[in-house]
Amino acid sequence: MNDVIWKPSQEILKNSNIARFMRKHGIATYEELHHRSVADIAWFWNEALKDIGVEWFAPYSKVYDMSAGFPWTRWFIDGKINIVHNCIDRHSSPSLCKGGAGRVDHVLPSPTAIIGEGDDGQVRTLTYQQLHDDVCKLANALKRRGIGIDDSVGIYMPMVPEVVVALFACLKIGAVAIPIFSGFGPDALAVRLNDAKAKVLLTADGGFRRGKWIPIKSNADEALKKVSSIKHVMVFDRKKAVWQDAVNQESPHCPTEVLDAEATSLIIYTSGTTGKPKGCVHTHAGALAQIGKELCYAFDVKPGEPFFWFTDIGWMMGPWEMIGVLLLGGTMVIFEAAPDYPDAGRVWQLIERHRIATLGISPTAIRLLKRSGDEWPKKYDLSSLKILGSTGETWDPESYQWFFENVGQKRCPIINISGGTEIIGCHLSPLPITELKSCTLRGPGLGMDVDVFDDQGKSVRGEVGHLVCKQPAPSMTKGFLGDKQRYLETYFSKFGENIWYHGDWASIDHDGFWFLHGRSDDTIKVAGKRTGPAEIEAALLEHEAVAEAAAIGVPHEIKGETVVCFVVLAPNISPSEELRAQLKDQVVKALGKTLRPEEVKFVEMLPKTRSAKILRGLIRKIYLGEPLGDMASVENPASLDAIRSST
Repeated sequence: MNDVIWKPSQEILKNSNIARFMRKHGIATYEELHHRSVADIAWFWNEALKDIGVEWFAPYSKVYDMSAGFPWTRWFIDGKINIVHNCIDRHSSPSLCKGGAGRVDHVLPSPTAIIGEGDDGQVRTLTYQQLHDDVCKLANALKRRGIGIDDSVGIYMPMVPEVVVALFACLKIGAVAIPIFSGFGPDALAVRLNDAKAKVLLTADGGFRRGKWIPIKSNADEALKKVSSIKHVMVFDRKKAVWQDAVNQESPHCPTEVLDAEATSLIIYTSGTTGKPKGCVHTHAGALAQIGKELCYAFDVKPGEPFFWFTDIGWMMGPWEMIGVLLLGGTMVIFEAAPDYPDAGRVWQLIERHRIATLGISPTAIRLLKRSGDEWPKKYDLSSLKILGSTGETWDPESYQWFFENVGQKRCPIINISGGTEIIGCHLSPLPITELKSCTLRGPGLGMDVDVFDDQGKSVRGEVGHLVCKQPAPSMTKGFLGDKQRYLETYFSKFGENIWYHGDWASIDHDGFWFLHGRSDDTIKVAGKRTGPAEIEAALLEHEAVAEAAAIGVPHEIKGETVVCFVVLAPNISPSEELRAQLKDQVVKALGKTLRPEEVKFVEMLPKTRSAKILRGLIRKIYLGEPLGDMASVENPASLDAIRSST
């Protein structure tokens, strides 16, 4: 394994959370650990939740029940729980932090729950007690408006500390939280509120981005003209940092509802450019189990170590971070601003200022920051970093190495994870005890019985195939809201009702390291040769003139499909026919003549979601002149004209 770039230190092998779990159960190797976690999933989830310190109002009698079939597996039968008790209540009172029922030493909280930094650099902090009190006040205000168990509440707010308060206030009283990206326009907001039959909307008058005031309430007002279910709108005053509607006058004491393990906690909508958005239904116990496992074991979250993921409330990584960090008594950093405003040092400055231990960010954002040069991260003290995280897109080797070398300084593992909104967690994830190769995801997440299948449903190694899961996990969505048939067709039609088909291309190399190759619906097939856009894009990104790239397949009368590439050039690089020819040759050199691009088009920007996923399907539709469908997931609408006017 000469291509291994990182090996765990003795400190990690001895003192990480996962090392503790392995010692407790007499497990010697990573391979044995994963094997045991899927050989008996009931054993694993039971022991993991005990080790993490999850507390129950009433214990479960059985870990899971598959009597209705894999797609409808029920978890933690008869158990009573609430996310808010585990994430806030038990951390806010000193008496509860010293040996309450089920408590373990490593869950004792940091005093600070949230560090919030605004677009203007202003910093606000909330202790666990302050967070508890604010959550109770808002929860009481919701109850005063008639909101209770199973009522849906929309959250349409910027990334400020109060968005965390909003999420947990809903969960505390058993209401269902509907997190929605604050950059969505009125139509996208209305669709989600109508689908969830939301009764209350928690929103803000506006927010700041790149030094400019961005109205939010006006979009909400426009959306509500099309939503009949909303009875109340509650507004956070962003500039004054206070809720309107006399929320602060409410009592800071509110009982936490005792809920069934399978009680709905969140409905998170998947992004997309066609069809009705899919509402993924998640439970209190399922979300706690999956998220807690990942942040405890994969990201080694510990009290006193600030954790920051560059995300938004409307992307699953927002609730994922909020629930996971606070469950483990950690400190969460929440950030309102853009990664490169007022300059390309903003993220690195954030790390230095708050002594961040874990930085999570998308490959696309790293490619953006990389364009500004190696000198920017070198200006700041990044020595507090312990772990790097990434998700959202496949990596190209050059950008991965830049992240590893210039940000992590070759000492921090990149915990490159992949899963989805549908499981509010990961199918694939390294652990800090595992060696890493460039761009790898290392292997399946613990408790995740994941495999790679060919088209006939046979397990394969050394070739690209379909990513599948062969056993249920606690956080798998309870169908799509109001559309169970679509859920079955999406995940259980390709290989039958006992195999979850995820829609990703994956491969496993000769050393057992796993890699992703993009979404199967982005597949390009030229003259019978099938590839994902990631390989072509990685080849283009090796050229020093290229900052970003997107590859699509388009119809061809002879080859079936041919490749068209859209390229964003690095600063101070001008388009030319010579450069276009060089880039075509670059792909040929890496992948062979069959995949030589038919066209390379220069473009100012690529359309992306807020989570920085490149919308290749949308690019293809623009190129082919097809109807674009739902545009709600596009964060940068100006990119659509950029694609149309590309040269």
